[in-house]
Amino acid sequence: QVQLVESGGGWVQPGGSLRLSCAASGNIVGIMDWYRQAPGKQREFVARITGTGNTGYATSVKGRFTISRESAKNTVYLQMNSLKPDDTAVYYCHLPMDLLWGQGTQVTVSS
Repeated sequence: QVQLVESGGGWVQPGGSLRLSCAASGNIVGIMDWYRQAPGKQREFVARITGTGNTGYATSVKGRFTISRESAKNTVYLQMNSLKPDDTAVYYCHLPMDLLWGQGTQVTVSS
């Protein structure tokens, strides 16, 4: 079974940038999503990329975050710019076709 492993989280000041990676242990095709869950809140959709490279974003991150994929490396990325304290959360990658989730990576935005 494919496993998903996120990396790239950490602490950053408001206005800063981070790039998250989601590496799959096998070939991944089709839709890949990023979600996030802040303390005390429900997990929420952040971004999606299809197998053909079409993308979609939550309103709260549109224009600041960019999702991309590198098929040769079975990896999906989330470039996060102009980060805000409200972006603080655990970020998860998700493979909807197989109902798979990664373990998450913590992103903290604070001064």
